[in-house]
Amino acid sequence: EVQLVESGGGLVQPGGSLRLSCAVSGFTFDDYSMTWVRQAPGKGLEWVSTITWNGANTYFPESLKGRFHISRDNAKNTLYLQMTNLKSDDTAVYYCAREVLVSSYYSFYDYWGQGTQVTVSS
Repeated sequence: EVQLVESGGGLVQPGGSLRLSCAVSGFTFDDYSMTWVRQAPGKGLEWVSTITWNGANTYFPESLKGRFHISRDNAKNTLYLQMTNLKSDDTAVYYCAREVLVSSYYSFYDYWGQGTQVTVSS
């Protein structure tokens, strides 16, 4: 059974940092790129970051570059998201997801974790 379990969320003050973890099981972790997606209250899903199977390549939207860092430990079957200089706009539920690459131009996420809440507030 494929499982993705996020942890590390919580309440943090503006300017603070958090590290999220996503522990996976039930599949060969280093066969897949992995992604973080978030959903702010009352808003749709927003892509946060993707990392390739070996960690060699990482991708972020321009709005998050420099503040968020994605990494993975394939020996531990764990994905991470280091978030720094957090802002109130970063308040959201953060999900990790497994990416299935269909072609160079198309991929989708077939398994998701249950999410972890991040609240940035003073």
